[in-house]
Amino acid sequence: MQILKQTWSAIAMLLLLTVLTGILYPVAVTGIAALFFPHQSNGSLIVKHGKIQGSELLGQQFSEPQYFWGRLSATGPFPYNSASSSGSNLGPLNPAVQSAAAARAAELRKYDPGIKEIPVDLLTSSGSGLDPHISPVAAAVQVRRVAQERSLSIEKVQELVAKHSAARQLDILGEPRVNVLLLNRELDGLHAK
Repeated sequence: MQILKQTWSAIAMLLLLTVLTGILYPVAVTGIAALFFPHQSNGSLIVKHGKIQGSELLGQQFSEPQYFWGRLSATGPFPYNSASSSGSNLGPLNPAVQSAAAARAAELRKYDPGIKEIPVDLLTSSGSGLDPHISPVAAAVQVRRVAQERSLSIEKVQELVAKHSAARQLDILGEPRVNVLLLNRELDGLHAK
């Protein structure tokens, strides 16, 4: 009799906690997020003329010289495939990583032979393979090429890089960064005018 009573108590507790933590809590958190942070809770989507252009949180592939280039993507088979977010799991001495870095360095130098040192974030992928940010140094290395390709002054392009740069959160979390997608969209907007 005691075992039966304990079994029913355990089943009731399981059902109660399942409803609380599996249904009510997620619905409450989702509702609060949608109420107070609607843009972020819907994926930080960028919409232009009613069409989704991308997300502020996901990188996109830019390989034309008039654009700032982001980090390489380790997602496959397509670059920046959010359905397969992951790093490559290859070590820094792996020939495939070294080959990809050498190819990217050659591509960057093809459009701007004056580049002396290329920051590592332009040569390697991030842990998720979807990172939309580069370091301010990686953006600075590309300013001359983008300015030349778009017939803009270096100062104007540097101003746009500064506008789309973010500092560390609370001065301790993360690293300074530049959102490549937002920066490139603004550059396109300049030419559209």
